[in-house]
Amino acid sequence: MEVTWLLSGIAVWFAAGSALSVYARRRTGGGVVEYFLAGRNIGGLVSALTYSATTYSAFMMVGLVGLTYKSGAAAIGFELTYLLGTVVLLSVFGPRFWAAGRRFDLVSPGELLSLRYGDKRVGAAAAALCLVMLLPYAAVQLMGIGYLLNTLSGGGLPFAVGVLLAAGIAFAYSWWAGMRSVAWTDALQSGIMLVASVLLVLFLQTRMLPGGLGGALTARPELLRATWSFPLFLGLALPWAFFAVTNPQVVQRLYIPKDPASLRRMVLLFAVFGLAYTLLCGYLGLAAGVALPGLANPDGAMPELLSRVPGPLALVVALSIMAAAVSTLNSIVLTLSSQVGRDLARALSPSMGDARELAWGKGAIPVITLACIAFALARPGLIAVLSAMASGGLLVQLPAVTGAFFWRRGTRAGALASLLGGAAVVGALSAAGWKPLGHWPGIWGLAVATGLYVGVSLLTRPDPGAAAFHDGVEEDLKVHFGL
Repeated sequence: MEVTWLLSGIAVWFAAGSALSVYARRRTGGGVVEYFLAGRNIGGLVSALTYSATTYSAFMMVGLVGLTYKSGAAAIGFELTYLLGTVVLLSVFGPRFWAAGRRFDLVSPGELLSLRYGDKRVGAAAAALCLVMLLPYAAVQLMGIGYLLNTLSGGGLPFAVGVLLAAGIAFAYSWWAGMRSVAWTDALQSGIMLVASVLLVLFLQTRMLPGGLGGALTARPELLRATWSFPLFLGLALPWAFFAVTNPQVVQRLYIPKDPASLRRMVLLFAVFGLAYTLLCGYLGLAAGVALPGLANPDGAMPELLSRVPGPLALVVALSIMAAAVSTLNSIVLTLSSQVGRDLARALSPSMGDARELAWGKGAIPVITLACIAFALARPGLIAVLSAMASGGLLVQLPAVTGAFFWRRGTRAGALASLLGGAAVVGALSAAGWKPLGHWPGIWGLAVATGLYVGVSLLTRPDPGAAAFHDGVEEDLKVHFGL
């Protein structure tokens, strides 16, 4: 595809998103809650679309397609595990996060842990963990765009140019008007993602695959019979299954619906979007496996597939992949920047006011963006595996988050021990490349974090404020959700 066409398409898409962002800025008032949570006043449809666009990133159209290309239909089962786990967790945890956010005026996920356990060090530890673990996940969004644009342009656009273009757009959307800008541009981008994937599937089914995908798979039946070992499936699937409560960029979106009805609508519409998008991307991975056997780099399956379809369709799909990557990246950058201000800066200076906190948060946006660029340009690993490993590191938050809502006996010492101990195990095993008994570092990190949380909590005194937190959340659950 001509470089001019690619750049023109990107310019049109960016102009549309920028118009939404400018309008969002006019609607955004002052203060931390307005900037990072859009005043907690987002409707159900936009909440669902921003949640979907934040979740389903370049991982899907590049990473999941590549993983399905490499390992067959088992990869689709892995992704459906995530979707099922997310819908269940949102039904259980969503009302609780929403109620706690409203009652206690919470901004970041780490702040909830600080409040529940009565110690800002708990939120600071969670924020530091998120910063370390989410940088690789954010960077793979840029890597996906770099690979895509480089392949589609026949090398005319270097990998680094694609990375810088995507990073610049994500920075603009997140910096300009905060959550309202990100949510509205996400809504646009999720629509592009879904429409483009449907168009590509229809083209492949009717024009490129003789007899459709079902007939074509008779030539490669191993794609349907492929299975994963239990340690591989557990290592990849378990972090995704709990993604909804351990990844701060999606947890923070549980604070933004304007009322309980909007939260319910968000969960329902996300489930519909997620199922459709997962099946579409799984189809594309199987189709690439039939049409393009023998690729050395599975992450190149989607770019190679697009190089064989008509230019206008390839451009629309390329823009949808870029939109998915940017929506995830700007959401991560915005959430991490809120954690820098709320969980780290305020931990060092408890008397800090909103204006200084907002300055810290906005100041972190360019720094985090530059760190993502540096990581992406290093081109580490397979995209799907990198994403799951990053989520595996975040998985060590699960005991502290679950206990925050469901175990009054959990203590600050237990929460701190689980976060620090679990993170140390994941970091040490990942650095050494070890998988004891064949299981991935995230699995061992979760096991250690759970043992530390329960054991240390039972050996230490309950926190005085725990009862007030639980009573307040349960009261609001009864009032707003009838739970």
